[in-house]
Amino acid sequence: MTSKDGAKAKPKQPDRKARLAEELRANLLRRKAQARARRDGGADERPEGLGSADGNPPDKG
Repeated sequence: MTSKDGAKAKPKQPDRKARLAEELRANLLRRKAQARARRDGGADERPEGLGSADGNPPDKG
């Protein structure tokens, strides 16, 4: 995108910062929940292994 004088418009920094801050908060909450589960001896709720691109869990074989 260019302005009237031909200079390129800068990307909106506040939007990027807000998005990154939200991702950081979500990551922190996830890690805290994992640490609590480990401390309490509870099982991790994530599925085993890596899922495929279509979202299905891997087959056990």
